[in-house]
Amino acid sequence: MIRINNIKIYEDITNLEVFEFAINKVNIKKSDIIDWHISKKSIDARKKSDVHYIYSIDMIIKNEEYYLKRNNKLITKIKEAENLFKNEFHLKDNSTCHLSKPPVIIGAGPSGLFAALTLVQNGLKPIIIEQGKPVEERQKDVEVFRKTGFLNSLSNVQFGEGGAGTFSDGKLTTGINSPYCKKVLEEFVKFGAPEEILYLSKPHIGTDNLINIIKNMRNYIISKGGSFLFNEKVTDFEIINSTICAVYCSKKIETDNLILAIGHSSRDTFKKLHSLGVAMEAKNFSVGVRIEHLQEMINLSQYGNLTNLNLPPASYKLAYHASSGRSCYSFCMCPGGVVIASSSEPNTIVTNGMSNFLRDGTNSNSAILVNVTPDDFSNSSPLAGIYFQKDLEEKAFKLGGGNYFAPIQRVGDFLNNTKSTYIGDVRPTYIPGVTLSNLNEILPNFVSTTLKEAILYFDTKLNGFANPDSILTGVETRSSSPVRIIRNENLVSNINGIYPCGEGAGYAGGIMSASVDGIKCALSILKKYKI
Repeated sequence: MIRINNIKIYEDITNLEVFEFAINKVNIKKSDIIDWHISKKSIDARKKSDVHYIYSIDMIIKNEEYYLKRNNKLITKIKEAENLFKNEFHLKDNSTCHLSKPPVIIGAGPSGLFAALTLVQNGLKPIIIEQGKPVEERQKDVEVFRKTGFLNSLSNVQFGEGGAGTFSDGKLTTGINSPYCKKVLEEFVKFGAPEEILYLSKPHIGTDNLINIIKNMRNYIISKGGSFLFNEKVTDFEIINSTICAVYCSKKIETDNLILAIGHSSRDTFKKLHSLGVAMEAKNFSVGVRIEHLQEMINLSQYGNLTNLNLPPASYKLAYHASSGRSCYSFCMCPGGVVIASSSEPNTIVTNGMSNFLRDGTNSNSAILVNVTPDDFSNSSPLAGIYFQKDLEEKAFKLGGGNYFAPIQRVGDFLNNTKSTYIGDVRPTYIPGVTLSNLNEILPNFVSTTLKEAILYFDTKLNGFANPDSILTGVETRSSSPVRIIRNENLVSNINGIYPCGEGAGYAGGIMSASVDGIKCALSILKKYKI
């Protein structure tokens, strides 16, 4: 296999036209090509006068050595990435394998679903316990909360089938380098995601697509013998001789293998596990606010106004390192999206960002977050970060008026430490409603100080970022888990048979890395039984 690299395209054309342009450029005969596919597509907007697409194309060709000997710098030889997912355990999709007790998965977010998928593809029949509802019913609860302020504490943006990432943007970017990333993308396509996620440099699915994809995954898992228990909250665990024996929800379920894919907001479960001696520790996380800009301003700043390409809504990724040692960064940037009410507990305000696949909203939004460490917590308990989060969320609830309206502030007023009294060009998207406020009143001083420095710095990198009319909405506290459940090299906790998994356990940060971790935990169970 060969790869044609760095194909620059300056017009909106089909993949087939890109392919034909590429082979003509490097002078490869069409009759010598056995197979081909686009392997990467990205946007190069570093120079606003020279905005273009960059493509790579992988090909299986005849006379490969002949073409390689010509030393064309655009052509390289590649070895098809070894699919460890299939090679390591020789997956047998139609196999029938039985354990005396079924593996149990708590949580039907990305890590739980991909763990279940991996297990059923090897003939096991896991039981997935989810305190929330199936995704299509959960969607209704989310909309009710957004429109009326009525919160279902078991079915919301944080809890329910699909996990917290379902009501975000469906971003599949990640900083990890794992052979299982390709498997995750392929499975998403199999269950209904657009094929372009296989090659886009910044793939995303969109909340609207994710809902159907997750439902398709569930139906497949059930067809292979897995089962789902929705509206079932795990309340206790039976541990004998440092080994998991059973979990309790509305009934007792015996198991030797328990995957804890509980999500970063499962505070009751963290507390129960800690009380039972499951080893865990407080970890770093970040808190801050959501910032909204007009999407057209972000597009202009990122792309300029010279290109004729029909480009997607622009995104950004920014970071700032303060002299104090704190850092601030953009997180979960949602082009053309909305700020979404994401509370999971009464009398709290939690925000997140959400976009549909087309990203066609008027505003963009992103979290801007400041790092928090265990040194900032009130005590040394592994659970101390939870209370740090909750304190901020409760303060935001009161500042917003005590009715699930979110406190908001114009950027110009935030920088000047004055309460906002009007809304300018950028209209807030958070519903059920907003309250003009001064967010400096509730944010820890080190957070507000670092945010102010970062906003001004980001404006030097992305023109217009510090526009006085841009809107800050508080607070964002659930960027990652405040707890890490400790596990060994076999991914097992100090309790035999318990596999801490995904974002909630402190081993992932986003849909892709959580999905990969679910695969890894399932494979660890399979390896134990040499399946």
